[in-house]
Amino acid sequence: MATRNLINGKVCEQIEVFDRALHYGDGLFETIAIQNRKILCFDEHLNRLEKGCEKIKIPITDKTIIKNEVSSLIDSNDRAVVKIIISRGQGGRGYKIPEDIEPTRIISLFPWPNYSDKFSTSGIKTKLCNYRYTNNPVLAGIKHLNRLEQVLARAEWNDKTIFEGIVMDSDNYVIEGTMSNIFCILDKTLYTPDLSLCGIEGIVREKIINLADKLGFKIEIKKITLDFLLNAEEIFMCNSLIGIWPVNSIDKKVFLEHKETQKIKNKLIEYNFIPKL
Repeated sequence: MATRNLINGKVCEQIEVFDRALHYGDGLFETIAIQNRKILCFDEHLNRLEKGCEKIKIPITDKTIIKNEVSSLIDSNDRAVVKIIISRGQGGRGYKIPEDIEPTRIISLFPWPNYSDKFSTSGIKTKLCNYRYTNNPVLAGIKHLNRLEQVLARAEWNDKTIFEGIVMDSDNYVIEGTMSNIFCILDKTLYTPDLSLCGIEGIVREKIINLADKLGFKIEIKKITLDFLLNAEEIFMCNSLIGIWPVNSIDKKVFLEHKETQKIKNKLIEYNFIPKL
């Protein structure tokens, strides 16, 4: 399957050289799973995109326009990935926000990533990254285009047996994976890091938090130390494309239990919140 792109509703593969996404990372994005031609958690992704636009003061694009454009790309695709980018648009030199803002809207359709099915059943190896995320409460939670921190964290390993890195912040609290959120389980309580200072408030993360009681867990959002994480009974990573991946190891620390994680995964699949891999 070839990648297809719409820019401001037109089939195109080029953006203007002065677009602020290119110069400053001035924009936001969403990455969304399509399975059986169904766009999973579409409204939730669009709501987060809208929240991000409000936070960084980009005029909000009509959701109906975005929905129609996404739908026009996926008519013949049973499984694919949609990425939506909203940039502030063109603006010349300088950080000052232009007075007349005309956002750029980029919607791309990608082939489904080549993830092994065993990752969601047998789990993955992870590593603790040396890189530390910078605390910034203004940008915390949203999916802004400035992903250099994630690029640097992901650059720390080339071992093909490691499929995710766990990143801490400058205060040495666990935040998330390079591309995913993290949960740990201890004594029938689900713990996930406080993301008020940095990190992304993932759609699947939010679903798990809201469903915790129905899933038979207490939920606690807190500052998580590395020691606390390493003493958990189970750990898993999640995002909109991978669904849920149990963690088998963090460096040399091994985790053997995934029973509760599998129950959570199966329930989210049942609700069509995550793809069935």
